[in-house]
Amino acid sequence: MSEPRKKICVVMQPTFLPWVGYFDLIDQSDYFVFLDNVQFEKSSWQQRNRILTTKGLEWISLPVKRKFPQLICEAKIQMEDFPRKHLRAIECAYSRALFFNDLFPKLESIFNECDGSLCNLNIRVVKMLCGLIGMESQFVMASELDLPGRRSTLLGNICERLGADIYLSPAGSEGYLIEEMLEFNQRKIKVLLHNYSPAEYDQLHRPFVPYASAIDLFFNQGPKSLETIRSGRKESKVMNEEENL
Repeated sequence: MSEPRKKICVVMQPTFLPWVGYFDLIDQSDYFVFLDNVQFEKSSWQQRNRILTTKGLEWISLPVKRKFPQLICEAKIQMEDFPRKHLRAIECAYSRALFFNDLFPKLESIFNECDGSLCNLNIRVVKMLCGLIGMESQFVMASELDLPGRRSTLLGNICERLGADIYLSPAGSEGYLIEEMLEFNQRKIKVLLHNYSPAEYDQLHRPFVPYASAIDLFFNQGPKSLETIRSGRKESKVMNEEENL
């Protein structure tokens, strides 16, 4: 009898119009946890990202009400500045894209139905984009798990609660993961470091510009977006040796 397939957990903050690599993490995960109960950081990926225009990559940012400190799940959008000009910016950038009429009404609906919650808006957009290309993962809110700890302790607790055998980490976390690997080793959780390089695809403007929001890919590639996402995937780096777990 073959061993059961190991379950992969990814933990990421809810990001505004995330880049393509964010969706590759979702695609590889069995459990994708939105880390919504940590500190909100002003001018971070939580509230802004870049779209591709005739001038190149340009920022599109959500205006968030000032309050310190506050968790991501507590952050509120200043609705008087949203969503009209944000939708207009996206429309101007992508109205000539091949799949504009398929995606834009869905974005427009989510933006117009926004209840003011930054977290809810970001998550609704991510789930909608995943649904368009049949990308499946079990989405979980960290705030609903209500687990103690910070950094690797919290991540280890999340994996343990969900019954995940593998934690797939975004590349930027390598430094503190190395320092705190004991948290995973004690729980017998294998740690992998995400390795991703955006693949080229047909954009509205040349030459190809990587690292735009994934909506650039979805507007231009539509149902082919999943194939493009996966084509940028590289072999993940093993952070702890399996035989020691």
